[in-house]
Order: sequence, then C-alpha cells, then structure tokens
Amino acid sequence: MSMFKLKALLDRIYESELPDLNDLEQALSLKNQVELDKLFSFADSVRKEFCGDGIILRGIIEFSNFCDKECFYCGLNKNNRKLSRYRMNQEELIKSVKYLASCNVKTVVLQSGEDQALDALWLADIISQIKSRFDLVVTLSVGERSMQDYRVWKESGADRYLLKIETSDKDLYSSMHPQMDFNQRLDCLDALGKLGYQVGTGNIIGLPGQSLKNIAKDIIFFKQGDFDMIGIGPFIPHGDSQFSGEKKGDATLTLKTIALTRILTRNAHIPATTALGSLDKDYRLDGLKCGANVLMPNFTPPPFRKLYQIYPGKRCVDESVGVCNFCMDGVAKSLGRFIDYSKAHSFKQKKEISHV
Repeated sequence: MSMFKLKALLDRIYESELPDLNDLEQALSLKNQVELDKLFSFADSVRKEFCGDGIILRGIIEFSNFCDKECFYCGLNKNNRKLSRYRMNQEELIKSVKYLASCNVKTVVLQSGEDQALDALWLADIISQIKSRFDLVVTLSVGERSMQDYRVWKESGADRYLLKIETSDKDLYSSMHPQMDFNQRLDCLDALGKLGYQVGTGNIIGLPGQSLKNIAKDIIFFKQGDFDMIGIGPFIPHGDSQFSGEKKGDATLTLKTIALTRILTRNAHIPATTALGSLDKDYRLDGLKCGANVLMPNFTPPPFRKLYQIYPGKRCVDESVGVCNFCMDGVAKSLGRFIDYSKAHSFKQKKEISHV
C-alpha cells in the first residue's frame, strides 16, 4: 500500500464516528514494516495529543485464585485440579496495599478469579480500610456479581472496575465460556457504568477461531462503549486448560489492535499488559510506542504470585514484591516520557450516576 493510501486509511478510521469494518480489517492486515511503523507512529501521536506523555502506574494485588468458571483459555479454570488455590487474608492484603502505597503508586487493582464464595461485605471492609488509611484509588477486578454487590463496593469507596469481555462476538464468546451468558457480561458492564464506576474491559488477541473481523468488531465495541480503560493482550495457552497446545497469539497483531484502539477511542487508558511482556520477548515497550499509556507492576506477595496462573510464563513472578516498579523510570526515560504518579482518573466525561 502506498503511503498516500495508508494515510487516507488511517485518517478515515480516526475521523469516523464508527469506521467501516473493512477499513479496520485492512489496517489489521498490514505486514510491511514501513506500513506498521506508520500505523504505530500515528497511534502514538494520538496518545500524545489526548493522554500526554505520562506513563501511569497501577499496582496489581492478586488476592485469590479461586474461580467458579471454566473458561477454556485460563489456568484458573475450576477444572484445573493441579493448581493450589489460595485466598489472602485481610492482614496479608492490607500489608501488601501498605507497601504499594509506600512506592508512590496511587492505584491498587484488587484482582481475583470469579469466585462467588467471595464475601461482598469482607471486600467492602477491605475497600473502606484502604480508603481511610491510604490515599489510593481502588480498582476491582473480581468478575460478574450482583448489582447489590457492585453498589456496596461503590459505596465503600471503590472507584473503578475492570471486567474484560475477551471477545465481543457472541458465538465466539459462547464457544469458550461454558455455562456463561454473553448478555449477562454486557449487563454487568452496563450496571457498573450506571453506578458511577470508571469501567474497563478488553479482549484477547489470537483466541482459537478468532478472525480479523472479530477483532475489528471488538475495536468498534470499545468505541461504542466509551470505556474508561481497555486492556488488550495476546492469547497464551495454559497447559491445564481446554486450549492447551493451541497456538499463541501474535505479538504484532496485538500491537496493531492496541494502535487502532488508541486511534479510535483516543483518550481511553490502555495498558501495555503483563501478557504482552510474557511472550518470546517483552513487548511492553513496543506497546507504549503504539498507543499504550499504562503499566501495571505486580505487588502480589511471592508465595501467592506463582499460583495466579492465568497463563504460563508470566513475567516477574520470581522477583521481589514491587521490584518492577523501580525499573519503570528507566522505561519512561528511554521513550522520552515520564512516570505519572498521579491518581490518573479517566479522561472521559464524567457519567451521571444512577441510583437504581
């Protein structure tokens, strides 16, 4: 494709309220390195214009690996009998949060499997303690719950919620999520927004049966949902999941998806995910060069971190707690950027909170 045609393609995608699927598929099909460089540079310029040069840090604490679901791509699936399960107690969790806060990270992401045995009031108490003792933003990522649970956590001080959809194609979703309901996932995302959470979602690139059209529709889904945060990572098969032995997701296709999501959504927070750093090399730097503006250092204590096995080969599982936080300044400086130690709330317009 000539540079003139490529520029016209990217301009159409950028300027369209909802771009043509064929345009997105064409952009996702780019292979020539010169074309890729143009795409990534365009996305990076959009990131700079709408998000600035700050790289935001959000610290993850994976407090439980119990899960009721059977997702075919995930090592936490309930059928994995080889995995030792854990739940951090309140003392362990608060201790981890205290250390995270001491590292000047302003957002804690409390993440677990989708565990209906998780006591909503126990987690509400944790949230209340974090808000009263530390000057932190609280993001939750604990899956599908009732509107009442979401409301209790919001009233306890939770600010954000991450609920990845993995694919916006109903048939593809159903093919790898036994006993789960695609429409229920959408309803939960809608409920979170109505309650006033800053809402994040995302997808996996390279899922078995996924097409470029599926990915193009995901990008449009992100745009239509006007999500505050969007996480995009490659598929990495787990040996104790239904998709054991399947091919890994492609790093370049993941980067193209990040770039096009940035171009279309403009000011959503997009992380260079840990999964992107866990392939044959660490591609997180590449992610930051093509539209990402968030890094997520891991503050899960070492005894538990190895057991949070969504996928194998996860980066930094053997390092001391929070150690990767200290290398972030070097990453930022290498890009001519800086670490943003603010709370970094959503760039989206504040949504009206519903009291339903």
